[in-house]
Amino acid sequence: MNALDTIRGSDAYDPYDLNNPHPEWHRFREEQPIFYHEPSGYWIVSRYDDIKAIFDDWKTFSSENAQKPMRPMCDAARQVMKDGGFSAYSGLTARVPPDHTRIRKIAQGCFGPRRFKAIAPQIEEIVARHLDDLEEAGRAGGPVDFWQIVAHPVPAYVLFTLMGIPDEDVPRIKKYGESRSRMTSSDLTDEEQVPVAHDMVAYWQYIHDLLDMRRAEPGDDFPSDLLRLQAEGAEISDEEIAGVLYSTLFAGHETTSTFMGNYVIEALRNRDAWEAIKADHSLIPNAIEEMLRFAPSVVGWRRKARHATQLGGVDLAEGAEILMLTGSANRDETTFPEGERLDISRENARTHLSFGYGIHYCLGFHLAKMEGQALVRQLAERFPDMRLAEDFVPEYNRNITFRVPKSVMVEWEHA
Repeated sequence: MNALDTIRGSDAYDPYDLNNPHPEWHRFREEQPIFYHEPSGYWIVSRYDDIKAIFDDWKTFSSENAQKPMRPMCDAARQVMKDGGFSAYSGLTARVPPDHTRIRKIAQGCFGPRRFKAIAPQIEEIVARHLDDLEEAGRAGGPVDFWQIVAHPVPAYVLFTLMGIPDEDVPRIKKYGESRSRMTSSDLTDEEQVPVAHDMVAYWQYIHDLLDMRRAEPGDDFPSDLLRLQAEGAEISDEEIAGVLYSTLFAGHETTSTFMGNYVIEALRNRDAWEAIKADHSLIPNAIEEMLRFAPSVVGWRRKARHATQLGGVDLAEGAEILMLTGSANRDETTFPEGERLDISRENARTHLSFGYGIHYCLGFHLAKMEGQALVRQLAERFPDMRLAEDFVPEYNRNITFRVPKSVMVEWEHA
């Protein structure tokens, strides 16, 4: 290990601090794009081509560690999970073929563009309703929190429409999802892990209760579709269906919430983009792709080397654990010229890695883009002079995977 490895693997780099990671990620790409980070035990990879190669070679770089807690669970938290019957493995993210291929094919048939397009009017209505709430909150004067009023709840109401979950359950499912994110991708203390473990057990039980209800009373929703296919002979077990729902109920709304919050922050910081979108809505689809590149929800994925290999000229031992900085790859200047600049007309914006790549490409990417386009268009129409609150400085939760703002304070002129 050379001197730079030692520097980068010490207090100089905190992978959980996502408040302003881009300058450091830029240095990694320039100086040492692959290095060992001793405190976490992970090899850090920051360049686009290297990360894409990892995604593409699932036989060498397994996703089996994708959902493993970054900090091992303490005994008390493990006991909570055991006593609660928590047996979730993964829906798809941490699975590898052949199981991944088999389960994804079944899930994709139920959770795809046909079903998403059917609820397009409801997506528009859900966005409009929450923008009504934003407008009402703004009448009191002063800044309001776009994150809490719009970005945080909207994707949950959309997803739960697909899942057949009642609106009144949205707050607790959001809470369960946040707990899952913290357990998997944060550096919780032993004391912090215990209440989070209780939430995960409650989350897992909720999934099983939902399946019991849908088996007794099928509906026009994703869980019912999976159970119907199982009854017709599809090779998927109850635990595998529960795992798919467990993952979808989290990833299907948390990442879109984060994107909506990050979009508003960056679009209002880059006023030219905001004004261009206001003037020409045909720019919205590519603007969504560029914002997914520039300010993604997911900035890190994990993999594990199944055997000794070489990546970018660096030798990796069997079992080496890897943190792919996809947020860095999305700004790699060798793929995206002037990658640190937001450009909503960028021609190759859609080649970002924010939905992953290869066999684990995000199952719900169509839905996320539909929601994003509805929000961006309605915002441009209804809040043309929106701006970030004067003293607002974004802060982000400590996390190695998800770059989630704690708030998005905005204001505008009222008629």
